[in-house]
Amino acid sequence: MTRSINRIRTRHRLLWLLALLPLAILAWVGFDLYGPRSTKMRQFDPNEVARIETAMWRSYYAKDRVKLFQQLTELMRSQYQMPYATSNAVAYQAARAAFVFKEGETRADYEKALPHLVKFYQAVRDGSDIPFDVEKVAKLELEWWIVHRQRARHQTGDLDRALAELPAEIYRVPVDQVMEHARLRAEAMTIRDEKAAAGSVTEVDWQRIEELLRGSWQSLWKVVNS
Repeated sequence: MTRSINRIRTRHRLLWLLALLPLAILAWVGFDLYGPRSTKMRQFDPNEVARIETAMWRSYYAKDRVKLFQQLTELMRSQYQMPYATSNAVAYQAARAAFVFKEGETRADYEKALPHLVKFYQAVRDGSDIPFDVEKVAKLELEWWIVHRQRARHQTGDLDRALAELPAEIYRVPVDQVMEHARLRAEAMTIRDEKAAAGSVTEVDWQRIEELLRGSWQSLWKVVNS
């Protein structure tokens, strides 16, 4: 009789735990998504950002949405200190913006990516120690995407300038101070584009691209931390 009662009590405890588990998960996700957090935007690792960005470029051009999403979540967690659920939600918006843009053919098509970029930068801004203008930053991000896509229509230096205006706005520094960052990043893009147009981008090419991106992000780090 005693054993039977103990088994019933044990079963009841398990049922209570199982009933409470979804509530605990919801509470955790809610705190993860909406709880207070703070990101020191200037304290990124330039070499790690370059490594992840190179991997993201490879996934984007290979149309590998899953890998790109995973790499974006890694970037959000490692460089923006976002918790797990938040990093996934934010990475989804960034990945969605990238592939909406990729499938576009006109500026009107490209601008369909803007709402996703706004949501992405709003999430970054919510935890940022720099009060940047979310709408303006999202538009600057989209603008360099368009300049890069339509580079044949632009003059030499237009891509560099478009790339520089984004971090200048985020970090509140003069555009001229981040031109080296932009120039090296644009050079990495040019190598990727030209090699792809010629037939393929080799592993040696990707190593050179990552090297340029490493120099680019190191340059930006020095500017924003000086």
